[in-house]
Amino acid sequence: TSRPRTNTLVPKPNPKQLKTMALSVRGLPKLSSTKASKASRVVTRASMWYGPDRAKWLGPYSENSCPSYLKGEYPGDYGWDSAGLSADPETFAAYRECELIHARWGMLGALGCVGPELTGDGMAPNPWFKQGALIFSDGGLDYLGNPSLVHAQSIIAVLACQVVLMGLSEAYRVNGGPAGEGLDKLYPGESFDPLGLADDPDTFAELKVKEIKNGRLAMFSMFGFYVQAIVTGKGPVQNWQEHVADPWAVNGFTEVFATKFTPN
Repeated sequence: TSRPRTNTLVPKPNPKQLKTMALSVRGLPKLSSTKASKASRVVTRASMWYGPDRAKWLGPYSENSCPSYLKGEYPGDYGWDSAGLSADPETFAAYRECELIHARWGMLGALGCVGPELTGDGMAPNPWFKQGALIFSDGGLDYLGNPSLVHAQSIIAVLACQVVLMGLSEAYRVNGGPAGEGLDKLYPGESFDPLGLADDPDTFAELKVKEIKNGRLAMFSMFGFYVQAIVTGKGPVQNWQEHVADPWAVNGFTEVFATKFTPN
């Protein structure tokens, strides 16, 4: 007698499992059950920047233009590496760290270059490349125009404080610090996350993309500030105001050919 055949049914994954599978790439952690209500929003927004279906540098024409070792595991990976800088994993990790640290400094530097020219009546507007020289004036340098806040009068003392504070913070970042071991050297989390940026892994993955995109733009901005200072001898705010007032007569092309690449 023949036995009746039984069909083995494989249960279909539920929507939560599908979303978890779609987001399980490096930098985009798996969703927990408590965050399932936000899964559709995260899939449509954050998954644009991770995985094989992420946005790439040539848009719809990126079919065979991305190297195999760039798989969308990290934030800011658009599949562009014409120089092969990311082919070696160790070199890639070092370049990623350098880029991210420089990006953060670039964002702080861009704000610091614009700030001195935007100060109100409490501080005299001054281009960023002349601001540091105020410490050599008779009254010294008052941070934010307030002598009771930081009244800097010695460049040696300022330099010593910067070396000590930066040395301690960098040693903490690289070695884990006294608050715990196993810390991520590049991003907040675990023992050091005072702002709670890594509390929600889905939002944190998206913040990583925003950080590197804005940081890359800030590094280009800093390069532009340097060129402006050399060519025009003015700060970015004054250059922008003059360009807006007369765009055709004051722009990058006219300024380059009208000056001698030395600050006035």
